[in-house]
Amino acid sequence: MTSLCSLPVARKNAVVALAGNPNTGKSTLFNALTGFRQRVGNYPGVTVEKKTGLLEHEGDGPRIEIIDLPGAYSLSATSADEAIVLDVLLGHKEGIAPPDLIVVVLDASNLSRNLFFASQLLEIGRPVVAALNMVDLAEAAGISIDAAVLSQGIGCKVVPVVATRQVGVTQLKQAIRDCLDTPASNRCPSFPECVCAELDGLNQSVRSNGAPATHPPRVQLLQTLLTPGGYHEQAMIRRCGRGLADELARRRHRIQEAGESIIEVEARIRYAWIDRVLDQAVTRTAPARRNRTEIADRWLTHRLFGLLIFLLAMGICFQSIYAWAAPVMNFIDGAFAMLGGALTAVMPAGALRSLAVDGVVAGVGAVLTFLPQILVLFLFLAILEDCGYMARAALLLDRWMGLLGLNGKSFIPLLSSFACAVPGIMATRTIEDRRDRLVTMLVAPLMSCSARLPVYVLLIGAFVPSVPLLGGLLDLRAATLLAMYAIGAGVAIPVAWLLKRTVLRGTPQPFLIELPTYKWPSPSTVLHRMYEQGRAFCTSAGTIIVAVAVVVWALGYYPHPASIAEEHDARRQAIVAAGAPEPGLSQQLDEIDRSEAGAYLRQSFLGRMGRWIEPLVTPLGWDWRIGTAAIASFPAREVVIATMGTIYNLGGDQDAASVSLREKLRSATWPDGRPVFNLAVALSLMVFFALCCQCGGTLAVIKRETRSWGWPLLTFTYMTALAYVGALATYQIAGRVM
Repeated sequence: MTSLCSLPVARKNAVVALAGNPNTGKSTLFNALTGFRQRVGNYPGVTVEKKTGLLEHEGDGPRIEIIDLPGAYSLSATSADEAIVLDVLLGHKEGIAPPDLIVVVLDASNLSRNLFFASQLLEIGRPVVAALNMVDLAEAAGISIDAAVLSQGIGCKVVPVVATRQVGVTQLKQAIRDCLDTPASNRCPSFPECVCAELDGLNQSVRSNGAPATHPPRVQLLQTLLTPGGYHEQAMIRRCGRGLADELARRRHRIQEAGESIIEVEARIRYAWIDRVLDQAVTRTAPARRNRTEIADRWLTHRLFGLLIFLLAMGICFQSIYAWAAPVMNFIDGAFAMLGGALTAVMPAGALRSLAVDGVVAGVGAVLTFLPQILVLFLFLAILEDCGYMARAALLLDRWMGLLGLNGKSFIPLLSSFACAVPGIMATRTIEDRRDRLVTMLVAPLMSCSARLPVYVLLIGAFVPSVPLLGGLLDLRAATLLAMYAIGAGVAIPVAWLLKRTVLRGTPQPFLIELPTYKWPSPSTVLHRMYEQGRAFCTSAGTIIVAVAVVVWALGYYPHPASIAEEHDARRQAIVAAGAPEPGLSQQLDEIDRSEAGAYLRQSFLGRMGRWIEPLVTPLGWDWRIGTAAIASFPAREVVIATMGTIYNLGGDQDAASVSLREKLRSATWPDGRPVFNLAVALSLMVFFALCCQCGGTLAVIKRETRSWGWPLLTFTYMTALAYVGALATYQIAGRVM
């Protein structure tokens, strides 16, 4: 047998990669090492999040940058995250310096599983430091680990730590600084001669087959050889040509003729090596107390009780997003309304004041109004993930989410989207599979969010009669509201099914998940995750939302004919000259102000667009005024109510409970005297808003999460088409039935 390890001397550089399996406490350790001095972005060309930070240290030592790599189980790269891990470690990622030292995070209570990935990292040939995390949980489970013996067995420094309590972090920092100047002495598994012979031949072939000057290292060639059809084989074929595929097939055939299984040889060799190392370093005794994880899992992963407990937990989470964040959202909304009022009072009337109040202030207010929901959602998600429950929830729901072609991790983002799609889409970061994550993002806006509720309440209250159903157990109005919430979720099933078989088709990936040991969540990690997500939303998606708000303001403001101002000023002067007493004078002046605002909107580009699209929306039962309101509601769906209030000369301060707005809608007519609104039109409008993506914030977040305008454009296009067809069918059918 021959070892694959190479032992180059590490350069004295200050780049350290932090790697490990998911659920090993890697993020908590990263925060402890960097003291939260971090930068968050995306790796070039992909949507995988990149986190870097500076190692906290005392004195004048070298500047050490920590790169927090995505969690990975293997270098075979079965996902985008795992592909990035090897690319970064080998220096193949553009704009990212190759690390000079690897810190591999090991879960002390699950060493056998973690050392599989660690054994692959050791073969890269760079200096390695092993952070043996969660030693307290291992001891509670009766697992005693001799760090010195383990260090001798794998050939690198091993430092016991408890990242959640900062235990051993100082020693780990010192080990990192010491090992930067130390040659790698890693001890790796040795593979059979037949594998190594074919590996040597493959290495020579790749070097002579027109490959770039920077030849792939043996660790990458090993994964290419032993993972048929995998990421590494595809990448190598792209570099060397299709002839390499035939060569790989021949070499794999010779390995099998020598009595080795291509599929099993790596696992057999690595786990045999792991067993030998652990036999020397680990002793097991009776646990100090009964295993808490096993006790909890009897209930939390039970088919019935586990599902009930999960629904209770999600009910609390959903209620918090939907209701508990409301007071803060109302405060923010009120604060920006006061700011807008203050600017109105001190600035002269004109385009600049309107831009400041109705464009910038309204846009920034729309961004910050989302923030409480995002923070509350990520508070719950961070707690559930950090304590180990999130993996159980995904396992419980995998069978049900399979109906959508998704896995269990898609449930929480979709549930969160009933409150608001913005934090729901951001919550898809917990989904490792790229296709499942994209499908979840694309169907999340179909869940009826809280912004749609004012539209439903207004139209149901105005046009749906109160008729008892099921012997008085249910009212027709309540049934209509329930139907609006159900329609999006119902449509999401065929949409997800279709997406997985068209634009996002691919080989289905088995749903494999590791159930970590339960532990208390780290408060600093939870709060930092909330902060990072809130900041990311404000700085990335927020800028797009404000820009959209300003564009829609401009469409609703220009052109601003002077003739409208002259006409309404003349009316004001006439009323004042008539000497009408208070409060009648103020009421008449307010009516003129509202009439003027309505006239400006009707003459604006936005109003003209409503007239332009009237032939398109007439089959839905809409007139140009409804079409204008639908266009104006693009930044946020609830804007449709304020827009209708302005169009009907009631002012932009109308809400879903406005009696005067309901009366205006009931009395609105077409030029021939027919009523514009009836039950069929109301249902058509509600179905349209249930299925459309009239939300700039949602599209902005999809763009931020995917780093592409293609996916938000697809979302807007398919949802608008669905909404139009649904509204058309609803109006045509309801108009004939009613």
